[in-house]
Amino acid sequence: MSITPVPRIAVVVVAAGSGTRLGAGGPKAFVGIDAHSVLRHALNGVFAAPSAQVILVVPAGREGDAMTEALSAAGEERRDLVSVVAGGATRQGSVAAGLAVVWPDIDIVLVHDAARAFTPPDVFERVIAAVGVEAPGVVPVLPVVDTIKRVVGDDVVGGVDRSELTSAQTPQGFDRAVLDAAYRVADREHTDDAALVAAAGHRIVAVEGDAASFKITTPADLDRARGLAAKHPPSSLRSRALLDHAPAVPRVGVGTDAHGIGGEGTLWLAGLEWPGEPALAGHSDGDAVAHAIVDALLSAAGLGDIGTHFGTDQPEFSGAHAAAFLARTLGLLGEAGWRVGNVSVQVQANRPRFAARREEAEAVLSEALGGASVSLSATTTDGLGFTGRGEGVSAFAVALVVPA
Repeated sequence: MSITPVPRIAVVVVAAGSGTRLGAGGPKAFVGIDAHSVLRHALNGVFAAPSAQVILVVPAGREGDAMTEALSAAGEERRDLVSVVAGGATRQGSVAAGLAVVWPDIDIVLVHDAARAFTPPDVFERVIAAVGVEAPGVVPVLPVVDTIKRVVGDDVVGGVDRSELTSAQTPQGFDRAVLDAAYRVADREHTDDAALVAAAGHRIVAVEGDAASFKITTPADLDRARGLAAKHPPSSLRSRALLDHAPAVPRVGVGTDAHGIGGEGTLWLAGLEWPGEPALAGHSDGDAVAHAIVDALLSAAGLGDIGTHFGTDQPEFSGAHAAAFLARTLGLLGEAGWRVGNVSVQVQANRPRFAARREEAEAVLSEALGGASVSLSATTTDGLGFTGRGEGVSAFAVALVVPA
């Protein structure tokens, strides 16, 4: 039987947050990105990095779930390196709970937010390599690219020189003795561990972070994570190139949607309101044309489907019209390195009659897609099927996406 070597590094994975801003109805770390949770994706990166003791800090009552995720990610060779503890009332309290079970032989401790689920292993490697070389604390950072303003109330009162600003990420790495001592003397809450160690009088240095290491905090961040996971398996997220460089060839996707009559108010279809026509039933406005376009675009870009990004668990899209769906889809494509080439849609419906408003619908849909060409055709299906009987509407879309 092989014995797992005792490492000199420990990684405290902080996963005890409630996820209130994410609005997913449960602890953020256990929210699904695809077939796996946020925590499991984060652990894939942790276990792809240099061998370390791994301590998961999770909400009380979720220790068993966390251990299951960790053992699955660790595999047989590293399962003996895993510990799980319940977190505290604050992030700082949670880190302290993790530090309490770090093994005596550990020299370097990394503190990592599980919400940075796609942090590549090479970020861990850069942080580990830098600890103790120039300073006892190391933080991965990215430059701030936006113009920064100071605002008082509604008034912009001045600018901030961004040349001295960076965006801090995790894992943050520390000399173990220094981190332990800093936690013992900490007398207030700090925004991160680097601030706590700096407050104890120690120098902190920066290393290069990674764009893939964004923090999942809001529903939009979760959408981005789901799109990224659909496009690239977690094991391939080893550098920011996957975020910064689009694929080389155009891609085609198909989408379909159908809604029955039975909604409240008037009909919305192809981005237009149709006074006097019965509404379609659905979580949003039931616009089968817009929904088919969304599915086709997401399919072409490898970003999942409409249910992934606009499901009934997202109340902000309840009653939403085509413009909201298409604008969000356009944003998802842009984040993944794509833009819309063109879209073609066929509507199958007995009513409404599209001939008089076809060009108007095409213009509205095109505007919502940033000016991309949209062509629309319609058929009554000669009275066949549920559409022919006037019971609802179906739509079929084909979309081309090209590298941005």
